[in-house]
Amino acid sequence: MDVLDPRERDPALRARLLAWLAVQRAYALAPQQIPEALRASNSLDAWLALPGVRGYAPAEGERLLATLARHAVRALPIASPLYPERLRRLPDAPALLLVRGTAALLSVRAVAIVGARAATAYGSAMARRLAFDLARAGLAVISGLARGIDAAAHEGALEAGGATLAFQACGPERTYPGAHRGLADRIARQGAVVTEFPVGTPPLAGYFPLRNRLISGSAEAVVVVEGRERSGSLVTARRAADQGVDVFAVPGPVDSPTSAGPHALIRDGAKLIRDAGDVLHELKLTAPEPAEEARAPLADPLLRAILRTLRKEPLARDALAARLARPPAELSASLLELELQGRVREDRDGRLRVLRAPPL
Repeated sequence: MDVLDPRERDPALRARLLAWLAVQRAYALAPQQIPEALRASNSLDAWLALPGVRGYAPAEGERLLATLARHAVRALPIASPLYPERLRRLPDAPALLLVRGTAALLSVRAVAIVGARAATAYGSAMARRLAFDLARAGLAVISGLARGIDAAAHEGALEAGGATLAFQACGPERTYPGAHRGLADRIARQGAVVTEFPVGTPPLAGYFPLRNRLISGSAEAVVVVEGRERSGSLVTARRAADQGVDVFAVPGPVDSPTSAGPHALIRDGAKLIRDAGDVLHELKLTAPEPAEEARAPLADPLLRAILRTLRKEPLARDALAARLARPPAELSASLLELELQGRVREDRDGRLRVLRAPPL
């Protein structure tokens, strides 16, 4: 079978799943020790012959399968045709992935969005907007279920009705952080929650670098929205570059500590982006039409005034503020709202342009 289900009652299939779980138990923390020649083998006997692999006692095995079944977790062995090729090519590809949700989504085109846990309002809004637009363009959005940028990226993809994948650094029966249990459930219904770690594995700090290589390795591109210069997000980005994955970074205020990471990446060669269109252009994909709400009437007088002014001609932010006789800072929140709604876009020359104006 392509995916092994713990709810399956066939004794042979249950035995096969337990055998792969035994391989996982032996090598989850040391996937680099799996011989390269074995990675392409679909012989379970060859996998079971690896040093350190020992089977489960009958009672222990039944408890393990019951736990997986209770949490609706299925197993995707590296020998399965559904195992994602992008991960299979890694020199430290995991022997087994445990998946809650739709395993086939691990092989669709995807972009990872990562960043600071202590995200700013600007960073969270950017991550959400990027994920929304990328999901509407047909890409899956990958992240790590953490607070801040990760959560915003998952939420943006869910709001767009698209697929999102969350990679975890703990066992499949756990959710980390616990406050994101509801978010994880929604992701499992619309995408997948994935881990390479066995049941019972706690979310220890040393496991997150392993998790991060799967985030970058599963994606065609990695976007860093915010992060300090020595953050896990930058580790993920640099691992992506080593894996041959495109790295993008969103610039931020120069005096913000969370801008230091993206700015360092841009300095070192990452591509600067301001919206999903930049990513889609690099991936040779077409940006979707603005969402339906971009055509709905607006009630806010300031939003209407901004659109009425920009309809006449595209303007830079300072020029728009002067035209409306308002301080530039006063327009920032309104402009961000219009950009998130897909009504306005800032061109590469810094001028704001109306994409699709609603009735005024």
